[in-house]
Amino acid sequence: MYADQPDDVVDRVVAYHKNHEGISRVVKILHCHREFLGIELDGAEHDRLCRTYAEIVEDKVVTCPEIAGATRFLRTHLNESRFFVVSGTPQDELRRISRQRGLDGYFEAIYGSPKAKDIIVNEVLESSGLDRGDCLFVGDAMTDYRAAAATMVPFFGRVDEGDIGPFPARTRTVSDLNELAEVLMRE
Repeated sequence: MYADQPDDVVDRVVAYHKNHEGISRVVKILHCHREFLGIELDGAEHDRLCRTYAEIVEDKVVTCPEIAGATRFLRTHLNESRFFVVSGTPQDELRRISRQRGLDGYFEAIYGSPKAKDIIVNEVLESSGLDRGDCLFVGDAMTDYRAAAATMVPFFGRVDEGDIGPFPARTRTVSDLNELAEVLMRE
């Protein structure tokens, strides 16, 4: 979306995006335009940019490779576990992506923005009757880590093999869902 901007702006946008993974694009686009371009977006232009971003992202997410072991993990544990998605992606888009990838049947519910992740987790815990200590939040962004901490749900970070990840030291991490399955089997 910012490819037509000078390299220093693109670099700042990319750094901001990476440092704020899991935050809604609605917030990111407003911030990047205001802070890096000096532009206060009006509602119509902001909506247009959000739609443009959604079109770019949705196509890429639908066709990208899955995290190793994800479908196998869901299929293997479906009868003994309850799965929920909590994401910063807009909820309608997230549900379309899940449906297109054939994953929606694995999840009891799929939640996205505009609600904050910690609010969603608390609502899920309250409505489902689940005990937070019996749950596990698996995420790849600091917003996931913070939502798990705020709701006192145990957390595993998902960090690509060889990456250091954004999480504080001593955070339990896995590189994929095959590894998570192995860790959970040992515990």
